[in-house]
Amino acid sequence: MSKRVILPGSTIGILGGGQLGRMTAIEAKKMGYRVLCLDPTPDSPCGQVSDGQIVGSFNDLAAAEKLAEQSDVLVYEFENISASVVGALEQQYYVPQGSEILSITQHRVLEKGHLAKHLFPIAPYAVVNSEARLICALEQIGYPAVLKSATGGYDGKGQQVLRSQDDIPAAMALCGRGGQFVLEKFVQLLGEVSVIVARNGHGTTSLFPVAENLHRDNILHTTVVPARINASLEEEAQSLAKRIADSLQLVGILAVEMFVTPQGLMVNELAPRPHNSGHFSFGACHTSQFEQFVRAVCGLPFGSTELLFPAVMVNVLGADMPSLMKIIPYLPTNVKLHLYGKSGQAQYGRKMGHLLIKTNEPDLAIEWAEETLWGLKV
Repeated sequence: MSKRVILPGSTIGILGGGQLGRMTAIEAKKMGYRVLCLDPTPDSPCGQVSDGQIVGSFNDLAAAEKLAEQSDVLVYEFENISASVVGALEQQYYVPQGSEILSITQHRVLEKGHLAKHLFPIAPYAVVNSEARLICALEQIGYPAVLKSATGGYDGKGQQVLRSQDDIPAAMALCGRGGQFVLEKFVQLLGEVSVIVARNGHGTTSLFPVAENLHRDNILHTTVVPARINASLEEEAQSLAKRIADSLQLVGILAVEMFVTPQGLMVNELAPRPHNSGHFSFGACHTSQFEQFVRAVCGLPFGSTELLFPAVMVNVLGADMPSLMKIIPYLPTNVKLHLYGKSGQAQYGRKMGHLLIKTNEPDLAIEWAEETLWGLKV
């Protein structure tokens, strides 16, 4: 059952020690919980702000059980945690998110199948498991299309765009690695939006404002709230998110990413944990996605998701850090900086932090960030 009430003073065990766990831990500590985490990297971002960290692999059931033995409730902070490990844990420990939603959302074939079964709008797709099947799928789907690995892909990894026959060799090479893939039809994009939805064990849901997202090199670049869409689309996006959460029997928090097309909204991807596109809530909403996540898994009443002010979230990647460090003493008063405590070399595409900009003029805010961090003239 996922209807227990876990009161402050109890211990939340987090499977994962990245920035999502870090911000969840910060909110949980503010609410009076103790927090432990499991991560293979010592002094992980989450470990730095927790009461303790177990250093171990996400596939190490013994390490996960060690965390579970010290926790009153277990959660995962990203979907690349082993579903089999979570499945084993939930037989003995309290894991309200469960392994089923994890199994579905970490496998694109299962995720697409679930969405299609429940008649949610998605782009045309075909399942590919061989080079021969790729050719058949291309005849069915047509160009342009994108080939996506069924598992393990994020931020554009494990993907190949096919715009013509010239791209077939690269797609064949990707298929040659083995495993399943999804070939998805490219749709005409007017924009991209996402909705963060929280749901507890009683089936009560809480929705955050619709966010408008811009990606660069397959990595989220900026998020604008409120999204610049009409009221009808806004209502449709939130309705889709709620219905998807219900169809998955969600307990916890879910990000629903959607394409805005001339035909309406199409669901792109799901993530059953706090999401990069919801970071605006950590400051711009009365209750952040991280606090709402804690409330959902601990059986506490949801907080208000009211947007306190319009805002832009800008991701800070590894390549941005040298410029950022120079301007920190001169940041305007309407800009908040969140850094994730990641040590070591700042890799080019690694998410190191984000800026939250309070603004009524999102385009100007994005232009300022791009000129400041990248020297770009827009």
